[in-house]
Parts: sequence; C-alpha cells; structure tokens
Amino acid sequence: MSSHFQSSKSSNSNHPARQYETFWAWVFILPCLLGLFVFTYIPTFSSLGLSFSYWDLLGQPAWVGLDNYEAVLSDPLFWRAFGNTWFFVLVSGVLEVVLGLGLAVVLNQAIKGQSWFRAAYFLPFVTPMVSVAIVWGWIYDPEYGVLNWLLENLGLLAAFREGEPIAWLYDPSTAMFAIILLRVWKNVGYNLIIFLAGLQGVSESIYESARLDGASPWVSFWKLTLPLITPTLFFVVMVTLINAFQAFDSIYLLTQGGPEHSTDVMVYWLFKNAFEFYKIGPASAIAYIVFLVILVLTLVQWQLRKRWVLYEE
Repeated sequence: MSSHFQSSKSSNSNHPARQYETFWAWVFILPCLLGLFVFTYIPTFSSLGLSFSYWDLLGQPAWVGLDNYEAVLSDPLFWRAFGNTWFFVLVSGVLEVVLGLGLAVVLNQAIKGQSWFRAAYFLPFVTPMVSVAIVWGWIYDPEYGVLNWLLENLGLLAAFREGEPIAWLYDPSTAMFAIILLRVWKNVGYNLIIFLAGLQGVSESIYESARLDGASPWVSFWKLTLPLITPTLFFVVMVTLINAFQAFDSIYLLTQGGPEHSTDVMVYWLFKNAFEFYKIGPASAIAYIVFLVILVLTLVQWQLRKRWVLYEE
C-alpha cells in the first residue's frame, strides 16, 4: 500500500499539468524572491561585513575586526543616543498602547458618529510624515505656533515659562517630549484599529452574563475584556516597541538630533555616522547593536507572554 501511494504521488508530480502549474508558480514568485535577495539579504550581510571594516565610501573596505564596536561603545554620544532611545521607546510606547486601548473601548460602544471618529483617528497614520512634520513644525513654532497660543489663552503658559513662549523644538528640555507627542498622535490610530478588532471578537453573551451577576463596567473590563484581548495586546505591544526603536523620520525632519543631542536616537545616530561623518564601519556596528537590542527585547517579551497572554486553548 505504501509503495502504491508513493508511486501515485510520483506520477502526480510528473504529470504535465502539475509541471505546468509549478513552472508558472516559480515565474510569479521569482521576482519577489529576487527583490528580497537583492534589496534585503545582500545589504544585510554586506553591512555585517562592513561592521568589522573601515570604509569611507571611497576605495576598498579594510578589515579592522572589533575596532568599530569598541569605538562605538566608548563614544559618550552613542550612550546619550542609547538613553534617549529607551526614554523615547518607553514613554511613546506606553502612551500609544494605553491611549489606543482607551479609545478603542470608547469607540467600540454604540455612539453617534462612530465610523467618522474611527476614520479620523486612523487618518494620521496613513498621512506621509513629511506633511505631518510641516504642520507640526508650525504648531510648535515659538512665536506663531498654535500650541503656545492655546496655552496662553488657557492661562497655562505663565505656569510653564512665566509667560515666555516655549521653544518646543529648540529647547533641550522640551524637544524630546514634542517628538513623542507627534509620534503618539500619528500612530495611535493604528493601535486603535487593532484593538477594535480584538474587542469585537469578544462575545456579547459574556458581558450579559457578567451584568446578570452584578458586575460593574469597570470590573467587566478588568476581569473579562482585558484578559480576553491579551493576544491582541501582546501583538500591539511588540509592534509598537519595535517600531519605536526604529524612529527616524520625525527626528530627521524636525530636530536633526538637536538641540544639544537631546533628540538623538540610535537609528538617527547611525544615519549621521554613515552619511554625515562617512563612518560606514561604526554606522554598521550601530545597526547591529540596534538589531541585538530589538532581538533580545522581543525574545524576552516572547517568553513573558506565557505568564499573561491567555489563548483560547
């Protein structure tokens, strides 16, 4: 019986129609595989080699071993960027997750204009960052910005700076918070949509049973809603933190790492080393340090998920 099955399987694979389908499958898959190989695999392994080499974009790379990593790890500005990155990731990540979940819970209710609010919150996520940076650069303008005007009219400006305009993007004490606010505004809509999908997967009969047992909405949220959407929460937390570690465009467009390196993060510091200082080796080393940090963080989260993520089984 086994030999009959193997011969039948072999004959099916050699059938002209089967070979025809296989041929066209490879024809359609090959461009994607070629693009992946050329634009992902080759640059990835090339940058790994460059992280152990000296190269200034001219001439041939020269092997220097671990010198690039030693130079990066002994650079005080790298550690400044490293600290800024963790601050940025933790603050923006917590705000994006908490606000996304809170808005999703509200918009999951039967309220007037529900669809309009969902679209309005998601729209910033699909808006190009260049356009967003132009608008928010005007909002943060010290003299004519909407944010200072709003604080002044609310009587809050005097409490912050004794009536003086706040230079949001030009003051080391406020620049990072300004970038975080922009990022949260832009990305919270994505988390909102993902959380909505998770909330709508929870059966209404569970809430009806809880109400019959006298559970308040607050208790239902903590004891029912939150545990049931932990798989969605786990996904959102992982994606949010990974994306936050790769923050670049808002900083490049608004502050260029300043003032006084207060908004330098690791990916932007990588960019400056590569394309401003022409230190390709150290830049590649920074890239792999960022990769290792994200990998370790992801593995830790993946292990911790067993303690708090509740799956259907």
